Amino acid sequence: MRILVTGGAGFIGSHLIDSLMSQEHEVICLDNFYTGTKRNILKWIGHPYFELIRHDITEPIRLEVDQIYHLACPASPVHYQYNPVKTVKTNVIGTLHMLGLAKRVKARFLLASTSEVYGDPDVHPQTEDYRGNVNPIGLRACYDEGKRVAETLSFDYHRQNGVDIRVARIFNTYGPRMLENDGRVVSNFIVQALQGIPLTVYGDGSQTRSFCYVSDLVEGLMGLMNGDRIGPVNLGNPGEYTILELAEKIQQMVNPDTDIVFKPLPQDDPKQRQPDITQAKTYLGWEPTIALQDGLKITIGDFRERMMEENSN
Repeated sequence: MRILVTGGAGFIGSHLIDSLMSQEHEVICLDNFYTGTKRNILKWIGHPYFELIRHDITEPIRLEVDQIYHLACPASPVHYQYNPVKTVKTNVIGTLHMLGLAKRVKARFLLASTSEVYGDPDVHPQTEDYRGNVNPIGLRACYDEGKRVAETLSFDYHRQNGVDIRVARIFNTYGPRMLENDGRVVSNFIVQALQGIPLTVYGDGSQTRSFCYVSDLVEGLMGLMNGDRIGPVNLGNPGEYTILELAEKIQQMVNPDTDIVFKPLPQDDPKQRQPDITQAKTYLGWEPTIALQDGLKITIGDFRERMMEENSN
């Protein structure tokens, strides 16, 4: 098949491309390199089945493809709050363009939505029928509400124009190729521990998150794309950890001598996040297999290697 991956040079997109290329599909990677980087897809450049297009999806594009994995959008607060208007445009106008493309060429379209559509949830764990608790004028709204509109558009295109859609709600994902400066908790802690500086925990560290290793997530995305379930389907690891537990785990694995310091909690920071993955298990036969300890070991190794490279330059 010819498969388009928007945001293909990003953290999740590049791992998805690795899997698609290994199955010998033709892959078109579309990226404006705002948070993506060429090094993530370097090994495919020049491959006869791979094509890289530098393009911003807020502008239309015409392509012929069978499937579209729509992942383009900065996903960490540091990046999506840096230019909130651009984040909304990417989620709304970008998704409109991609759905328009899917409609024209009759491609199947998968939206990478997010657990952020649940906001700061008052239902725990979160099931797909929970409608969320989002602050529409808060600092995170450009991303949360942007993704909610992207879901709305996907279902409207499906109902009105018969576009074949899939919607994945992705929970915290980690693994090699995460950006060092993305402000997400796993990368923050690893970078701080490797630099020997105190690990910063916001609030008292009792807020919880669930961490899914990237290869597990990619399998879930491909299972959803190629199955019959439209969604939305939660994809994440139901193992729930407090932020303090995560900090202590990484501290022990990297540098037990570092300290942990506490800082005030940012606005609208969710207190709990844990996916209910009953649907993914039932309809996709999918559940994560990689334990946090094992995934962290690989991720720490990747960060260590990249930071050493940067220091030697």
